[in-house]
Amino acid sequence: MGRRLVPLTLDNLPDLPRRCRSCVFWELDPVSGEAALRAERGEAEKESWISGVLLEWGSCGRVLYVDEVPAGFVMYAPAAYVPRSTAFPTSPVASDAVQLMTAWLAPRFQGRGLGRVMVQTVAKDVLRRGIRAIEAFGDAQWTEPACVLPAEHLLAVGFKTVRQHHRYPRLRLELRTTLSWREDMELALDKLLGAVQKDPVLRPL
Repeated sequence: MGRRLVPLTLDNLPDLPRRCRSCVFWELDPVSGEAALRAERGEAEKESWISGVLLEWGSCGRVLYVDEVPAGFVMYAPAAYVPRSTAFPTSPVASDAVQLMTAWLAPRFQGRGLGRVMVQTVAKDVLRRGIRAIEAFGDAQWTEPACVLPAEHLLAVGFKTVRQHHRYPRLRLELRTTLSWREDMELALDKLLGAVQKDPVLRPL
C-alpha cells in the first residue's frame, strides 16, 4: 500500500470531498458563513481562506493519498485564522496551541492505522514551528457527522478537557504524547477522522 501525505494547497483542494470543499464552517464567522452558503460561494471563500493562510502562516492542512487515491485530510491553523472559534462558549484557544479544525478519513481506508499517521504528521509539522500543543472544540452531544468532532473520540486519542461545557468542551493534546501513540488507539483515531460532516451544516452554538 503506497501512501503519501502532502500539504493542502489550492492545487489539491479538489481532491477533498465536494461537501468539504464548499464548507466554510470554520473559515468564516457564523453570519458570513451562512451568507456564503446562501450565495453558493462556499468554494470561493474556502479557496480565499486557504490562500491567505498559506501566505501568512504556511501549510494549514494535509491530504492523504493511498495508491494515489485521495483517502483523507486534516485541517489546522492558529485560532487567529479561524473566525468561527470565537463563537464557541469555551473559547479562546490557548495562544500556545494550534486549533485542529476538522478531519476526515474515507471509510474504506479506516482500520489501517492511517488516522494515527495523519495526526502524527500534523504533530511533527506543528512541532517544527515551535508549537507544543493542539486544541480542539469537541461536541459532547455528537450524534451524526458534523464539522465539530465528537468530544468522546478526541478524549480517546489523548486529548484532555481544559474547559468544561455541557455541549462544546475545549480539549488539548500535548504534542509530546502524539509521536508514540499505542496501536490500541488506532481504531479511536479512525473513528475520529471519519466523523466529518455529511453535508455542510451551520448550526447555532
